[in-house]
Amino acid sequence: MIRMTTDTDDRRDIVPQALPAAYAHCAALVREGDHDRYIASLYAPEPQRQGLFALYAFSHEIARVREQVSEPLPGEVRLQWWRDLLEGDARGEAQAHPVAAALLDTVLRYRLPIAPLTGLIEARVFDLYDDPMPSLSDLEGYVGETSSALIRLASIILAEGRDPGGAAACGHAGVAYALTGLMRAFPWHSAAGQVYLPGDILSRNGVIRDDIVRGRGGPGVLYTLKELRGIARKHLKKLGELRETMPRAIAPAFLPMALVEPYLRRMERGGYDPFRTIITLPAWQRQWIIWRAARKAMRG
Repeated sequence: MIRMTTDTDDRRDIVPQALPAAYAHCAALVREGDHDRYIASLYAPEPQRQGLFALYAFSHEIARVREQVSEPLPGEVRLQWWRDLLEGDARGEAQAHPVAAALLDTVLRYRLPIAPLTGLIEARVFDLYDDPMPSLSDLEGYVGETSSALIRLASIILAEGRDPGGAAACGHAGVAYALTGLMRAFPWHSAAGQVYLPGDILSRNGVIRDDIVRGRGGPGVLYTLKELRGIARKHLKKLGELRETMPRAIAPAFLPMALVEPYLRRMERGGYDPFRTIITLPAWQRQWIIWRAARKAMRG
């Protein structure tokens, strides 16, 4: 496992000479593939901004593995490479991968724990297969290992390597944000044969996996999505109740949560078809919402 140290010699062993270029690559990748988090990161202090871009670029790389392979086995091989990298077995190979190089430097610089990073990779194995999400409990576990863990790690970076507390807030924020994201991605996931809607809720509403991948499901799908919106809002409410206990320094990690309610409201407009309606907001509106949330966070 990588030793959690900032020793210069250790860093030379695992990062390329052009580390600034690796971080610049991460920033460009996040700007293109995860724009909401990119905008939120601009409100972080400049010294920590690079670390956030490296972390988010890593998450983006892991999330898109399925898109880059034709079957699950090559995807598992790619995910295993990232595990090996974090556990020290593929350190030399980071020289040729800018995201890997920047991530390892960030891990060392901010003493990030390895377990949440490898846990995120392990959770993403689910994405490679067409198995349906069994239950709401399984779904909350999945988003906890991915979305909530990412917010937690971002908070450590913003706290300059210290534990800032706020684990419960990270948990609620991650669930609310990820559930909303999965509902927004429903048109693409269903077309690709992926079903993230919990099987227990679908069953209660008279829907099975085949209904979804064939583009049907009727009212049962709408009822399930409505229930998930309610669950997302419950977690958003709990996050709001915890805001006063959160250090102001970690606020940038939570700024994307300001978009959850606007996205949910878009799903409740007339004519919403979960298989065809693209839930988004204009770039200027997303930037304005995040700016407003940042101003509120700075005022405390």
